[in-house]
Amino acid sequence: MAKKVRVLIIDDSASVRQTLSRVLEADPDIEVIGTATDPFMAARKIQEEIPDVITLDVEMPRMDGITFLRKLMAQRPIPVVMCSSLTEQGSETLLQALEAGAVDVILKPKIGAADHLAEAGMRICEVVKSAAHARVVGRTRRSAAMSGPAAKLTADAVLPPPTGRAMAKTTEMVVCVGASTGGTEALRDFLEQLPANAPGIVIVQHMPEKFTAAFAKRLNTLCEMEVKEAVDGDPVLRGHVLIAPGDHHMLLERQGARYHVSVRSGPLVSRHRPSVDVLFRSAARGAGANAMGVIMTGMGDDGARGMAEMHDAGAYTIAQDEATSVVYGMPKEAVARGGVDKIVPLDQIAHEILSADRRR
Repeated sequence: MAKKVRVLIIDDSASVRQTLSRVLEADPDIEVIGTATDPFMAARKIQEEIPDVITLDVEMPRMDGITFLRKLMAQRPIPVVMCSSLTEQGSETLLQALEAGAVDVILKPKIGAADHLAEAGMRICEVVKSAAHARVVGRTRRSAAMSGPAAKLTADAVLPPPTGRAMAKTTEMVVCVGASTGGTEALRDFLEQLPANAPGIVIVQHMPEKFTAAFAKRLNTLCEMEVKEAVDGDPVLRGHVLIAPGDHHMLLERQGARYHVSVRSGPLVSRHRPSVDVLFRSAARGAGANAMGVIMTGMGDDGARGMAEMHDAGAYTIAQDEATSVVYGMPKEAVARGGVDKIVPLDQIAHEILSADRRR
């Protein structure tokens, strides 16, 4: 039997600790080894047994979660998943946590909402298991994938597969990017290298709703390109980056020779919403050889099928390499499916895009 992922929950709310414990323990691959009401109690528990993953609240008595995270990363790096309520202010704080070394973000489950809890529970368990495989400073985690407890839907649940090839190459190229665990920092590094006149980019990063808006605003202050959270009908323009809003799928659609995005609800695809597979399939259907696909760090296989479809439709496709990925899951699966033209380190992705643009 595979070793279970051992989790320590740190939260000052008794109800949140109980609910999180129940959600995580329902997954046969996860074991909750303890809970703590604040970082001081957590530090004592870590001395007794080092967990594989920590879920960490942001606002707690005696020491806030960000301060504890920085101390932990400096002294004993352990994969940390931040757990927060759904607020705009909290979104900004959690971006600081990701920059400080947190692996990912989950929303606190809504207590008593059974329909919400089933879907949220799947997301929470997937994030925690992904974190267990993440590379953190000073420590390398194992990279084998672990299966989840629930059945996965494919992009068929949102739109049909591509039929034949899309229109021939035009003068404009659109870049479709998918990322998950470790993607927030990888995307920042990648986008900071691109000039203001780079080809239009559409991105799916696995994040909860509200957090994608704060993430886009943060990137917009750092990058030469204009970055925003996508709104249904937004055009895909040179010099602009559109990020799929959390809890919604984003599709690339064509009108004549121009592209725009469609933002819509729908079921989880590959256990995610937004799903990279949905974006990539839509690019295969609507853009074909005019598109370029990029798959970056992340756990699982979301995007692997869609990238193969993009490749078969004539798109140029690249994957981030293992050495620079926090979790080499999604790129590895895309390579295994034969949908990747080239594997490159993170700092070469922007160069590949600009080179492909010049070749056109």
